Amino acid sequence: MPLLEALGVGKRYDARWVLRDLDLAVAPGERVALLGPSGCGKTTLLNLLGGLDRPDEGRTLFRGEDLAAAAPARLARLRRECLGTVFQFFHLVPTLTARENVELPLQLLGWARPALEARVAELMEAVDLGGRASAWPREMSGGEMQRVAVARALAARPALLLADEPTGNLDSASGERVLDLLAALTEREGAALVMVTHSDAAASICHRVVRMKDGRILDGAP
Repeated sequence: MPLLEALGVGKRYDARWVLRDLDLAVAPGERVALLGPSGCGKTTLLNLLGGLDRPDEGRTLFRGEDLAAAAPARLARLRRECLGTVFQFFHLVPTLTARENVELPLQLLGWARPALEARVAELMEAVDLGGRASAWPREMSGGEMQRVAVARALAARPALLLADEPTGNLDSASGERVLDLLAALTEREGAALVMVTHSDAAASICHRVVRMKDGRILDGAP
């Protein structure tokens, strides 16, 4: 069974269709890049796949479960336990340190303190920020903040990581480092990755590239 599926998905805003008749399947552990110009529907599709929005046509399934049909509490639980998200603009909590930002999803899940501290220390080392754990977001570079965001997204060992232009706000050197980490850590953690990008370089870390235009998939879908 695919980990994630979009079946005949359509989404409109007012009278304009942003996505139409779209099919996509993502296997467990697979890395998929959604590549295309601005306005082609990539981020809208990512929001549907993550259960943040509902399609107007078709279905989005996670492990066979229809996300649009899930009760709000069930959907919130799925997102906390099974889905991690990395945003272009990091979305770190400014009043929390790097370590505390990574701890946050585990606190929400009720992890015991010893296990939580061990997991956070492991991830901070994995993203090469063990010595910056007490830094505030305002004291970090963009590349450091994005690495903290990657660690936070992977904290609860999600089956799926969704990344929306994760290098779009970084210089080329920092972007390459974040991409290398995304590939290495999703491989190590066994997580699938669906990444929205404009960049062929970013897409190159993925097993498959799905090209989109005008709300439709051009190629790359099974």
